[in-house]
Amino acid sequence: MKKIETTTDATLVRQYLDGSEDALSKLINRHQQRIYNFIFSKVFDRDITEDIFQDTFIKVIRTLKRGKYNEEGKFLPWVMRIAHNLVIDHFRKNNRMPKFDNSGDFNIFSVLHDEDLNAEKLMVKDQIESDVRELIKELPEDQKEVLVMRIYKDMSFKEIAERTDVSINTALGRMRYALINLRKVIDKHNIVLTKY
Repeated sequence: MKKIETTTDATLVRQYLDGSEDALSKLINRHQQRIYNFIFSKVFDRDITEDIFQDTFIKVIRTLKRGKYNEEGKFLPWVMRIAHNLVIDHFRKNNRMPKFDNSGDFNIFSVLHDEDLNAEKLMVKDQIESDVRELIKELPEDQKEVLVMRIYKDMSFKEIAERTDVSINTALGRMRYALINLRKVIDKHNIVLTKY
């Protein structure tokens, strides 16, 4: 008959701190599937999930060894928070503003219009919106005007050209330079935008 695992997380944490590596293995085995699935549900990539999963437990081990863990009985929610923060870090580091590709598809701002965002992404989206608004203020007036009309007012380039009394080509050119300058401003301030 299979022995039922009755040792609590808190007990295993204490045993690990007392020198039992086996206790840590039990903790990881007990929760690895749930944590792995949580990370994968955010990044949809097995290699990245493996990396974040390993980083999560490296951070868990370091925190435990430094004696900084004080959430007895709440081990899994604590680990999930660490994993969640590492997922956010991953997006901030790796999903930078896409390059302007001259196609007229200004998808840099697509994240601002994504209706299907979960809580984590909404958190990052709010930060991006705030960052972008500040960056736009630094653009020359004519570029800022076209960008605001295009992105925030959802106007076509034909409408923008009529409103600003310029040709469509000029409106497109201003939008292009607005995006180029926006990237320069982003680099200058060392800001990372997350895109999903």
